Amino acid sequence: MDRTAIRWRICALLFFATTINYLDRQVLGLLKPELAVTFNWTETQYSYIVMVFTACYAIGMVLSGKMVDKFGVKIGYGVCVLVWSIAACGHALVRSTLGFGAMRALLGISESGSFPCAVKSVSEWFPRKEQALAVGILTSGTSIGAVAAPATVPWLAATYGWEAAFLITGLTGFIWLGFWYFMYQVPAKHAKVNEAELTYISEDSAAAPATQKVSWFTLLKLRPTWAFFAGKLLTDPIWWFMLFWLPSYFNSRFHLDLKNLGLPLVIVYVATSIGSIGGGFVSSRLIQRGWAVTKARQTTMLVFAFLVMPIAFSPFIDNMWAMVGLLSLAAASHQAWSANLFTTASDMFPKAAVGSVVGIGGLAGALGATLFPLVVGAVLDHFKMLGHVNAGYNVLFVVCGSAYLLAWIVMRVIRSSSKPVDIAQLAPTAHS
Repeated sequence: MDRTAIRWRICALLFFATTINYLDRQVLGLLKPELAVTFNWTETQYSYIVMVFTACYAIGMVLSGKMVDKFGVKIGYGVCVLVWSIAACGHALVRSTLGFGAMRALLGISESGSFPCAVKSVSEWFPRKEQALAVGILTSGTSIGAVAAPATVPWLAATYGWEAAFLITGLTGFIWLGFWYFMYQVPAKHAKVNEAELTYISEDSAAAPATQKVSWFTLLKLRPTWAFFAGKLLTDPIWWFMLFWLPSYFNSRFHLDLKNLGLPLVIVYVATSIGSIGGGFVSSRLIQRGWAVTKARQTTMLVFAFLVMPIAFSPFIDNMWAMVGLLSLAAASHQAWSANLFTTASDMFPKAAVGSVVGIGGLAGALGATLFPLVVGAVLDHFKMLGHVNAGYNVLFVVCGSAYLLAWIVMRVIRSSSKPVDIAQLAPTAHS
């Protein structure tokens, strides 16, 4: 009997959810110049709105991970997308700084559930040898969202008004929810999955009671949890730096205005999609060739950690397109690293705990993304006062280039064993 491939349809659903997630979160930043004039925002007021989103995103990471482990992916992801779509549309209705802060808080806490839900879904739907590729595909949605936002939001705002930009982008989540409701179910209950695909999905998964719940306190006692925490803490801020500061870098280094920023940024963000899928493909192929799962993940992550390092040589590059190429390599390597990092959670933990572990790691990444901008701002302000702001970017690129190798070493030291966590050993201290 031929094996069905419903799992890849599920992967497509997860990809589009991630794309919508990043599309919705970027609308405010793209409309900031217009909104700052309309509502008389100071830079400080705007920074408070941004920090509300990041702080709520960090808190939501842990809460959403626990929620999806308790209620399952279908309900958990559905609730997250429903709430963040309401929040995204709600931006069109507010008329005060406080109102925008409230909408950003709701958006942050609900959007934080995307990756815990998506990675848990992959752990349920894919064998371990395909999980990194699946995570890479869904993670590429962040890059597509990063490209789609500047391509559509300014046009919507200019044509129909800033309210329409929030409303139309927010409505995409409700469309996705319709497909999710009718198409998603766990493999064993899905009507279109045949026995051959069910066997394939579970062939390299350790058996674990579906009802087993694992507490946060239990997870925090485990080395693999802290290894994942460290990996997210040290590398997630680099992605946020690339997302929010590259336009300013191109402006200060190569004197590009808003009309000319589009192509360089699109090239960099498109490269991240290639990295997301490519990183997952490499480790999955190694596993298919007989490599141990942990060895395949660690080797792939080490290779891409080295591929980020050339960004430290940016001071010696004067050609803009050469710099675009270097940034594209670094950004693509980050996404390749991230695809494999996410998959280490499903490699090391039983399915009942994956959502919580990803949530804990997401909390670490969000905390890093909240604190690192303070460092970025201080460094750039210091060198700007000296009249050499580009030297500040050079310092930051050195930090970016070394972060991944440092994270790989720290993770390797913390996680002393490659043996997956045994759910039976957790049972005595586990509770819901």
